[in-house]
Amino acid sequence: MQIQDQVIAEIAKEVVARLRVQMQLPDKPAAATPAPSAAARDGVFSTVDEAVNAAYEAQKKVAALSLDERGKMVDIIVRICNDRREELGRMEMEETKVGRLDHKILKLTNMRFVLGVEAMHSEARSDSTGLCIIEHAPWGVIGMILPVTHSVPTMASNAINILAAGNTAIFGPHPSGANVARYALQLFNREIERVFGFSNVLTTTREASIEAAEQVFHHPKVALLCVTGGMAVAQAAAKSGKRVIAGGPGNPPVVVDETANLDRAARCIIDGAAFDNNLLCTGEKEIFVVASVADAFISAMKRAGAFQLDSSAIERLTRAAFTFESGGGGCARAHVKKELVGKDASALAAAAGVRVPADTQLLFGETDENHAFVVEEQMMPFIPVVRVRDVDAAIAASVKAEHGYRHTAIIHTQNVETATRMARAMNTTIFVQNAASPAALGVGGAGYFSHTIATPTGEGVTTPLTFTRQRQMIVGDALRII
Repeated sequence: MQIQDQVIAEIAKEVVARLRVQMQLPDKPAAATPAPSAAARDGVFSTVDEAVNAAYEAQKKVAALSLDERGKMVDIIVRICNDRREELGRMEMEETKVGRLDHKILKLTNMRFVLGVEAMHSEARSDSTGLCIIEHAPWGVIGMILPVTHSVPTMASNAINILAAGNTAIFGPHPSGANVARYALQLFNREIERVFGFSNVLTTTREASIEAAEQVFHHPKVALLCVTGGMAVAQAAAKSGKRVIAGGPGNPPVVVDETANLDRAARCIIDGAAFDNNLLCTGEKEIFVVASVADAFISAMKRAGAFQLDSSAIERLTRAAFTFESGGGGCARAHVKKELVGKDASALAAAAGVRVPADTQLLFGETDENHAFVVEEQMMPFIPVVRVRDVDAAIAASVKAEHGYRHTAIIHTQNVETATRMARAMNTTIFVQNAASPAALGVGGAGYFSHTIATPTGEGVTTPLTFTRQRQMIVGDALRII
């Protein structure tokens, strides 16, 4: 079978080479076409139409590159993110005013974990009728909407994915993170032009607006949409009639059962929930702990550096973090206020009327399972702890709190059967056992990195293959080897 596979691979390579000649596809990128202006070379345009048309022309050249050449393009983005991480991180922090500077910087260095051309592959199989080759072809120009929470990291990770696959993109940044996104995009384009002789592989507009996003959604030369930023923008993109890859909301629950290593669980939860002040949609948002180990777990959280709020402090923080409106049946629906989203633990503590040590990364406290901090995806460095009867009750409460988003869930247990039962009940895109949530994205774990996790549309953590079309080529009889 190994010899047969090698033969098939060699035949597949030959067939692709013949098709390249027949279709007059160049082995090398086309000669550089001088860009009309500095702005055009930088990828920043006055209108959506200009930006899309420039990306459309650039995509023809990107698609003609070999995988090795696309890999060099990817390397440029990774290198710039790493070399300029402090500058870009500081700019994003100053503009968006959410998260933590050290973690803004770390997210840029994490671009090395994003899958590039190594994820691209072809498949081949043969039988008595001939040969089948399955290639993964680019879509063309991809319209991408960025969130305010991770403006440059989302753009960079998406750019790595789409360029590796042979696409180009027009980006629609959030207005509150648009300046740093444009600046980073210009850095990428300038260096790509210096190395490859052409630019505008990534484009955007000078002004970020809802109107510009709508134009991207409906532009005839935009082949595919990828939106990151919540359900509302995903629903708006879906109305375009184009295929949409959508990153949706998350409210990841954590279960801690009676078999868990409590000190390890506490450290992992703090590492995940405190990362960038809990802005990541994968971050731990609420904890359900089995009652028999709840007191010991709370002690472990304190030893690991988290600060516990009492019930009165939690009540003050809740009033500062949420507004409430009356709902049906006398229930009040909570809405997160923007003022505390992504702020440091010290800011939340001040709102709760307490003082905490300067190095405190995460606050926590006990609530019931219907509390606003449990029910709502709040993106703040406070995590509620709910005591439950047993692990079955914890799993049931987790399913309820996650709202069927199918995003992320975490468990700390030494019982593989329990973990399996929760994984099946949650049916989430990401499931983590005995690790911090970033492990799912390749940070301290075996996952791979991306800032677009497509949960509503089902693609999961995006890779270059997410942004390809499957193309099947059949060669009959003449190349039969069986």
